[in-house]
Amino acid sequence: MDTPPLSGSDSDSDDSLVTDKELQDAFSRGLLKPGLNVVLEGPKKAVNDVNGLKQCLAEFKRDLEWVERLDVTLGPVPEISGPQSPPQDKDQKAVDPENDFQREMSFYRQAQAAVLAVLPRLHQLKVPTKRPTDYFAEMAKSDQQMQKIRQKLQAKQAAMEKSEKAKQLRALRKYGKKVQTEVLQKRQREKTHMMNAIKKYQKGFSDKLDFLDGDQKPLARGSKEGAKGQQTKKGPNAKRRYKNQKFGFGGKKKGSKWNTRDSYDDVSSFRAKTAHGKGLKRPGKKGSNKRPGKRTREKMKSRTREATSLCA
Repeated sequence: MDTPPLSGSDSDSDDSLVTDKELQDAFSRGLLKPGLNVVLEGPKKAVNDVNGLKQCLAEFKRDLEWVERLDVTLGPVPEISGPQSPPQDKDQKAVDPENDFQREMSFYRQAQAAVLAVLPRLHQLKVPTKRPTDYFAEMAKSDQQMQKIRQKLQAKQAAMEKSEKAKQLRALRKYGKKVQTEVLQKRQREKTHMMNAIKKYQKGFSDKLDFLDGDQKPLARGSKEGAKGQQTKKGPNAKRRYKNQKFGFGGKKKGSKWNTRDSYDDVSSFRAKTAHGKGLKRPGKKGSNKRPGKRTREKMKSRTREATSLCA
């Protein structure tokens, strides 16, 4: 019975099976060592095919005039450091490729040498090297594209202006709220100051009515300190005087009502009627009520009404 031909995947699996068998045989012989086995290829041999290179060069080489090619091969322009400067033939070899400044200067001097050598040659061939004053160059982008760019820039600028105006409006709103808050706080302070002044006047701490003026402004800190200094020079302030008048001041307070030998012997203030309850009324006994009662007051009101009606 013939077997069908193997596909590409089947042939690859057979090759891998054969390879596995070979590896197993090599391992059984002891030829394989533990680790990664890498197939080492031999070094590539460089081929210098001169004829092939010349043939490729002849295929794309074109014999054109120098004006069409504009190629020059020159070294860097010599440096002029003084009147007696020695020629530098090995200047290009002296450039350090790792030094950026020297490398860029060598490029610049080489380009300068090429320009100095080529300009006279171009003038000799009557090739213009400068742009005329009435030179007109077509733009790289069309007018339609530039119009789109202009519109986009205008839209961007308008959006920026709108955003800036919105920021200014927000700042003005914040400033307005801040001013309004300051005004309300100022009014609250003035109200508190006036209420305190009224309380002091009612309690007798102050005898001035300046707080009733609407345009009164709170005294500054310096003026307050000056007023305090004047008060201390003149004497105690109104609050201290009020407390002295109410509670007394000076002398011994504690134990002032204790009995002593002198107070025990002093009977000058003794009153017999007061002591036996004959003179002054006792605290528990009620005195005569001078105010008439409710029924009496109603009768009095009705009489006054009748009298007024008769008079009318």
